Amino acid sequence: MEPGVAPTQTPSPASNTTTLLGKYQLGWLLGRGSFAKVYQALSIVDDTVVAVKIIDKSKIVDAAMEPRRIREIMAMRRLQVHPNILKILKVMATKTKINLVMELATGDELFSKISRSGKLAGPSARRYFQQLVSALHFCHQNGVAHNDVKPALHFCHQNGTASPTAT
Repeated sequence: MEPGVAPTQTPSPASNTTTLLGKYQLGWLLGRGSFAKVYQALSIVDDTVVAVKIIDKSKIVDAAMEPRRIREIMAMRRLQVHPNILKILKVMATKTKINLVMELATGDELFSKISRSGKLAGPSARRYFQQLVSALHFCHQNGVAHNDVKPALHFCHQNGTASPTAT
C-alpha cells in the first residue's frame, strides 16, 4: 500500500460488484489513501483471492509523480523474492488508472494487533521486529528505501509472519 493508504475500519463491498478488466471481481474495500483504493478481489480465471490497489492517475497532480509511481512498482518487483514483502502479481494500466494485483495479507495490521492488546508479548514482538528488519535490510541491499515505516503499513499474516507494504 502506498503511504497515506489507511485501512478503513469496516470493509465495504465495491459498489455494484465491479469486474476489473474482465479478470478480477472486486470485493471489499480494504483501504484508501490520497491516490489509491485497495480492494479484496477474486480472480475470475482461477478463483485466487488477491488485493487490488487501484491508483487514480487523475489524483496524481504533479506530472513528475507518475514516473515515480512506475519506479516504485519496478522496485517492488525487484523485491518479490523476500518472504516478508508483499508480492505484486500483475500490473494492469489504463489511461486513467494503474491497477496493481498483489498478494493479499490475510491477517491484521501490526498497529491493530498492538492497539488491541496494548503491547506485544516479548517473543512475538521480537519475531515481528526481526522479520521487519530483515525485509527493510533486503530493500536497502537492493537500493530501495521504504519511505513510510509505521505499524499501520505492516501486515501480520495469519501464519505469524509480517509483511511491510512497499508503495
